[in-house]
Amino acid sequence: MARKVTITKEMILESALKMLIRDGYSSINIKTLASEIGCSTQPISWHFKNMEGLRKALAGYAREYAARKAASYSDNAAEDFAHMGEAYISMAVNEPNLFRFLYLGELPVSRAYSAEDISGDKESELISRISAQTGLSQNQAALCIRDTVIYSHGIAVMLLTGVFKASEKEAMNMIKSASECFVEKRKGE
Repeated sequence: MARKVTITKEMILESALKMLIRDGYSSINIKTLASEIGCSTQPISWHFKNMEGLRKALAGYAREYAARKAASYSDNAAEDFAHMGEAYISMAVNEPNLFRFLYLGELPVSRAYSAEDISGDKESELISRISAQTGLSQNQAALCIRDTVIYSHGIAVMLLTGVFKASEKEAMNMIKSASECFVEKRKGE
């Protein structure tokens, strides 16, 4: 008779994400994770083979977590985009270890980020909605998203590192103003 799996892959990834957010990426190894879960190292090794397998799975799991937090489904594309910015700034302020992992080079799966990584599967939908609401072409709307993401990232990093002091609300107002300027600039092209 096959053994019943009591420690699931989801339980392991959820515990790893919790550790990542609380203690940082460097705190996670198979032994510390097993201790966090309250099990032996065997279930982790069985599900992920080795630490590299766990790291890759955690990277995807953390990205999905961030995308869920950034998702918004209002009727207003500008509000949806603002919500993404708020989620990004909120992560830098309230979950700095996760922000470092996803956006400051700790992610073990090394590749460049795109607007899609931040907006998730809704990127083309969001571009279309912003285009329709602002009168911008799809390309212009995509450039506004790119510029706003890069600007937001700069503010988030500066808040995270303490180089710049501002409340989340102040940071969001700055991003909103810049985003409006990006739209107006693109309209003039």
